[in-house]
Amino acid sequence: MARRGLHRRPGVRRRKAVTLGVLGASVVAAIVATMVPLLAAEDVSITAVADTTATTVPQDGDNAAKTTLATCPARCDGNPRGGRDAVVRFAVATLPARAVNVRATLRVYAWRTVDAAVTAYASPVDAAAARPAPAPGPALATVTGVRPGFNSWDVSRLVRGNGTWTVSLSQTGFASRIYWASTEHRDPQLRPRLLVTYDLGAAPSPAATTTRPAPPPSPVTVSPSAPARPSPTASPTRSTTPPTPGASTGSGRCGEVSATLVPSCGAWWGMYAPTSAADGWDHGRAVAEVEAQVGRRFDIVHRYHDFSNTGSNGAFPDVYERQQMREGRLMFFAWESRVFSTGTVLTWADVYSGRYDATIDAVAGRIRDAGVPVFLGFDHEPEDDPAKGTDADFVRAWRHVHDRFAAAGAHNAVWVWTVMGWSGHYDRYPGLYPGDGYVDWVAYDPYNFHVCNGSTVWKSPSATVGTFYRWLDAHGVGAGKPRMLAEFGTNRHTADPDAKRRWFEEFPAALKAHPKIKAAVYFNSAGMTTTSATCDMTMNHDAAALAGFARAGQDGYLRQPTKGTA
Repeated sequence: MARRGLHRRPGVRRRKAVTLGVLGASVVAAIVATMVPLLAAEDVSITAVADTTATTVPQDGDNAAKTTLATCPARCDGNPRGGRDAVVRFAVATLPARAVNVRATLRVYAWRTVDAAVTAYASPVDAAAARPAPAPGPALATVTGVRPGFNSWDVSRLVRGNGTWTVSLSQTGFASRIYWASTEHRDPQLRPRLLVTYDLGAAPSPAATTTRPAPPPSPVTVSPSAPARPSPTASPTRSTTPPTPGASTGSGRCGEVSATLVPSCGAWWGMYAPTSAADGWDHGRAVAEVEAQVGRRFDIVHRYHDFSNTGSNGAFPDVYERQQMREGRLMFFAWESRVFSTGTVLTWADVYSGRYDATIDAVAGRIRDAGVPVFLGFDHEPEDDPAKGTDADFVRAWRHVHDRFAAAGAHNAVWVWTVMGWSGHYDRYPGLYPGDGYVDWVAYDPYNFHVCNGSTVWKSPSATVGTFYRWLDAHGVGAGKPRMLAEFGTNRHTADPDAKRRWFEEFPAALKAHPKIKAAVYFNSAGMTTTSATCDMTMNHDAAALAGFARAGQDGYLRQPTKGTA
């Protein structure tokens, strides 16, 4: 996205040095023994009990009885006082007393694509009134770009449990009405719904004291010498036990992981933590320091590697990655067809021609010898690399690399196809997809850039991750594959110092509202964009942001019962 001004600083490409990931049999075997005291998440779909269109336009009549709702900005269809808000009320009454981690998503159906922003607000308006005046309360979430079908807003900050909850939808950016299906619509499948998801806390036991999760720890300073430097001769123990069958088996049990590393419940929590020459290129310490700050171990460690097949950049897994594997983390290698030290960029024709087969085979051999599953991606965000060739060239190169791994017996590589997920490339994604037989996970890189890319829109976590998620659903690319946020992040908001903290705290609810996302990896690089007083995408640039990120990582949905979350 660098060249489109939407992603990274123009002219600056991130330094890429990859990571190999492993889930040993001992880690999988520990799942049941280290199960957290939460049962499988439950979902409740609730229909609205009342709705109306709030407006001061007298010609509208009885909006509470119509089969559609309407939204429109203050100046609507030429009328300077023609604003309309859709108001919907829900009664939540069936959540059990043991419900914890309650998340709520409002889903309302529209019939067409509209370039508008629609914000959900907590509303004091009577949703049963015929024509009440608009009166939005606190903002909850925004959908930027209305699409045909159900549009979704994360309203978890309003819906805390059982009770009556009213939400209004207010529109900006398009000066005409958008119509939505109401509770009176003749097709019950199109009526507004509230999807409520929650976990069940452990039942109280007379023989044991119920333990509440500890609050996120305060940030701590880690001495550079704290993490033990791994021995260069160390190597991961080969696993002889296959991974436990997981979600793909349809067992329905939490605490299981499939052969392609899909957790049966919740999602993996991961991190890209860069290092530098000033830090001795110590990739182990870079991760350990962030883990100490947030008070937990990451499930996934993400690194970027090149085609040099030498040093830490190309001869992976390196000593740090092998140590991280032994400690129970999964490794995610983003393997780039370039050489970082020289700036050499390979073409995809170079790759599929066989010119680099020796390098491919060497990497395949090292991954095979790890003996445990690892995430592996080839050339992430290929739509942003026009110098490497055509979309068809990328597919051919991907398949060539995949086939060389298969021939080498590196069947423990779990293949992650990663794209930006930017709407400007929607027409290209079907042609960039290597095919279901060559892909295990579909990944994309969503960001809430805010002013970093010249925008003034602050996107909620649900809006950030939801747009491309819905596009994948609608177009069937990688249908049935688990999804990953291979990179994600958010900017700060100078007008609201707590906005970033809240964004992180709301992030688990956004994942729960998009359940096909089974892994989320934060890209914690200051070099992601221009860093300034109004732009900083790192999660630990101030105490409030760090506290919010730490709290997100303590959510039960992201606490997989493995050694990786110890």
